[in-house]
Amino acid sequence: MKVAIQCESPLLQRSLELFLEGRLSSQRHCDIVVRDHEVHNDEHLSLIIGTSKNADLIKPFSKAQLFHALGQKLDVVKHEVSLSTSPLIEEEDETEVSFDILERHIEKLTREYQANILKAVRAFYEK
Repeated sequence: MKVAIQCESPLLQRSLELFLEGRLSSQRHCDIVVRDHEVHNDEHLSLIIGTSKNADLIKPFSKAQLFHALGQKLDVVKHEVSLSTSPLIEEEDETEVSFDILERHIEKLTREYQANILKAVRAFYEK
């Protein structure tokens, strides 16, 4: 999945660039454009991020929610056009979401492990 970003908010633009690193593309060669505003008369598929009810993804959101929304948007369009869905794209999105959850869990465990080691070292030197 190739994604282009076109946001009026520089903060949202940069956050999305970090979230979608490795999937970024020019608007000319992308599969979908992520925006924080609606653009009429554009031939590209858009995922709108905002606080309104019309938005495809409501702020605030996580990286996993972003990938999920992108996958859903692509699936809806593929079904509307009656094309067969590519299992590679779906598996890749699910893997990315699962990997994000796993990554957060590993970070949490690492912090706990580090805290326990520091506690043991402090206890040893305080004796």
